[in-house]
Amino acid sequence: MTITLHCFGESGNAYKAALALTLAGIDWTPRHVDFFNGAARSPEFRALNPMGEVPVLEAGDLVLTQSGVIQDWVMDETGRLCGDGSKTTRREILRWTIFDNQKVSGQAGPLRFLMNFLPEDKRPPEAIAYLAGRLKAALQVLEGELATRDWLVGDSLTCADISCAGYLFYDEPFTFDRADYPAISAWLDRIAATPGWKHPYELMTRAFPA
Repeated sequence: MTITLHCFGESGNAYKAALALTLAGIDWTPRHVDFFNGAARSPEFRALNPMGEVPVLEAGDLVLTQSGVIQDWVMDETGRLCGDGSKTTRREILRWTIFDNQKVSGQAGPLRFLMNFLPEDKRPPEAIAYLAGRLKAALQVLEGELATRDWLVGDSLTCADISCAGYLFYDEPFTFDRADYPAISAWLDRIAATPGWKHPYELMTRAFPA
């Protein structure tokens, strides 16, 4: 079965799906979406995902959207990245995935977009300041949790870690400085030391080459 991930390198949400697929040992192929030139709004893409977003996973006749759903599929298919696989652990992974979607990626994604991918004269300082404050509050929660343990759920890497760390591996400035969060920084190092780990720009094609 051919597994295709519609994605682009700058998308932290696509990276979460791509990294989960990779670390779970699933053979998959990236298909670049020219997001910044409107490809996600095309009729062809909207037929695949009416939300007009990446990532989109195609596995045979199965089509999945949203990074958390794709990660859930990865855990179900492989039994990997889900700790002991118990209902309690899976609910805890879901809890952190929702936290990430609302509090971490939900702020870091638009903040990084506004600070890096809009023309400088169109970057709204009030919105940037608001999102930066929200992101800081979320990161302080993560810092506090990771100061007491190596992983967010259980004693090994799970999709909870992949979700919450997804945007934090990008180098473009978005007010996140690893030096300000030593526990998060050490956690990111642990994730990056996992066999098979790759940076988002190694897994997916960039829209804006370095």
